[in-house]
Amino acid sequence: MAIFDALPPSVSIYEVSPRDGLQNESAQVATHAKVRLIEALIEAGLKRIEVTSFVSAKWVPQMADADQVCRMVEKPEGVCFSALVPNARGLDRALAGGIDEAAVFLSASETHNRKNVNKSVAATLLAFDDVIAPARRAGMQVRGYVSTVWGCPYEGAVDPEAALRIAHELLSRGCYQVSLGDTIGVGTPLQTRRILEVFLREIPAEKIALHLHDTRGTALANVLVGLEMGITTYDSSVGGLGGCPYAPGAAGNLATEDLAYTLAGMGVDTGLDLEKIWRAGQVAEAIVGRELPGKVHKAGIRSLAH
Repeated sequence: MAIFDALPPSVSIYEVSPRDGLQNESAQVATHAKVRLIEALIEAGLKRIEVTSFVSAKWVPQMADADQVCRMVEKPEGVCFSALVPNARGLDRALAGGIDEAAVFLSASETHNRKNVNKSVAATLLAFDDVIAPARRAGMQVRGYVSTVWGCPYEGAVDPEAALRIAHELLSRGCYQVSLGDTIGVGTPLQTRRILEVFLREIPAEKIALHLHDTRGTALANVLVGLEMGITTYDSSVGGLGGCPYAPGAAGNLATEDLAYTLAGMGVDTGLDLEKIWRAGQVAEAIVGRELPGKVHKAGIRSLAH
């Protein structure tokens, strides 16, 4: 079957720029500027937005104002706000802030996980018992992230079966979806196909999302493989803002504008207004004060009719 014969009618874009995009910025971004970005994302039509992270300000100072962001931003009906929640204290803050969805995170690579959260993979999974079940009892959904599935900056190649076992653990504990991360942007289409073949033998496509970094320019090619194989949720960040502080050289998430433009041109509905999502990228660039790498962000939106 040709790839373009297997496109889904629509996809869900999970926007991570207010959290994953801003957490690596060296200069502190003002709280009101973060709220301005979130409002621009909502205006563009995004329904799933990761607005902040309830982690220690000591380790991620850019997220020190998580509680203030939640108080200041108004969430319209039909929009889901999520946040990273690493522990019980973070969960209390997320509940107080009116967050709809908690996200938990760990790596498929032991070394990257220890660099990221200072724990083994096994200990991290055990700690999630303080987050996932209590969050669900409180009425929150919980989403899981598995980083470094395509490769680790410290260990190199990662066994997809090891990542699959972690995904099963997250789902069995109560996560509704697991987002698989190409944290350092090394993935190629054939590798993506092989990884997804491993996962889809045991996990339904609707329980899998892809979080692809565009470090080497292959993110959209990997999205096309995901679409062909039935994956309909993709994480992205306006302007390509973001990266991973514990993955050297891993600058640049898949840009939301690049993803939305490509999908719109193929007749796949994202629910986004292309002009407004481009404007949201301009807001992101203005608040961080540097040029962002997204291709459509730089080139602008042209009429698809032409």
